[in-house]
Amino acid sequence: MKTKNKLYKFYLLSLAVIVLDQVVKLLVHYNMDLGLPGEIKIFGDWFKIHYVLNPGMAFGLKLGSSYGKLILTLFRLLATVGIAWYMAILVKKQAHSGLVWCVALILAGAIGNVLDSTFYGVFLGNAPAGAPTPWFHGQVIDMIYLDIWEGHLPSWLGGQYYALWPIFNIADSSIFIGVAIILIMQRRFFKDPAKEDQNKKDSSAEAKDESATPAS
Repeated sequence: MKTKNKLYKFYLLSLAVIVLDQVVKLLVHYNMDLGLPGEIKIFGDWFKIHYVLNPGMAFGLKLGSSYGKLILTLFRLLATVGIAWYMAILVKKQAHSGLVWCVALILAGAIGNVLDSTFYGVFLGNAPAGAPTPWFHGQVIDMIYLDIWEGHLPSWLGGQYYALWPIFNIADSSIFIGVAIILIMQRRFFKDPAKEDQNKKDSSAEAKDESATPAS
């Protein structure tokens, strides 16, 4: 029962982030126009709310075939199940709580975008034209735009219009924060408890030996 209570705590964080992500996406969808006409500037040109639809993976990447989106969505569904299972294993093994909190953030982000891909094509009607079915072909709603730099590249780089920072959402942010903290704190998160206990025993034994050695 104690393990379940601990696990529920982490799942509650995931649920809170998922709800926040979905509420923000729906507010954007029902209250903003797509693209520049609906753009809202928060801090000048640097931080804006900019409604776009992402039909593929992160950074707008896509899979090639007409069923690429379906494959991607099914993969995301399997990935979320795997992450949820991994989080339960971490709690059972009494892993560092910081690691489990980070995995909870990653799980929340994964589920947030899976909900878009699975249901938005049906309930919001935003599946791309030509999709074999609206189910599992919904486009992910992005809106957070950190405009570090945008403009036309030099002619020797193609001269195309380019934005330095992609537009993302709360689910993406949750994944990024979870992964970033894990990378920064990996030495602490992935310590071997058995090795740590052995080091403590060795240190304790050395301290006893030193205290037992008569002074010269």
